[in-house]
Amino acid sequence: MADDYHRKQMHTRFLPALALPALVFALAAVSTGCRTLPPSKPSSEWTPQEASGAAVYQAKCARCHYPTNTSPLHGPGLQAITKVNAMPSGAPPTNERLTSVILHGRGMMPSTPLDDQQLTDLLAYLHTL
Repeated sequence: MADDYHRKQMHTRFLPALALPALVFALAAVSTGCRTLPPSKPSSEWTPQEASGAAVYQAKCARCHYPTNTSPLHGPGLQAITKVNAMPSGAPPTNERLTSVILHGRGMMPSTPLDDQQLTDLLAYLHTL
């Protein structure tokens, strides 16, 4: 009888200690979505249009958005922005939606005036992320 008591005490003392790391891991997996985003296209493989779009990005977007991860700077990181099901706003990442957000802004993001060629090049670059 005493052995049963001690086994039960050990079990209840060690179970929470073992369960905590598993719980932390599970919560971390849920918060990150357990997904791996596709890597960005290497700059050595960019087309001339994508390279031009990268220059537009550096001039107009890089001060607020990281291009190769999803960590926020002043706005969300844009890694795989065209490859995910939804942008941080929840909207699908179509060229039309991206164009609207870029040209007209949304929430805290200001509008970004671009000519047609800059916009086309920027969209090509965003598809490399």
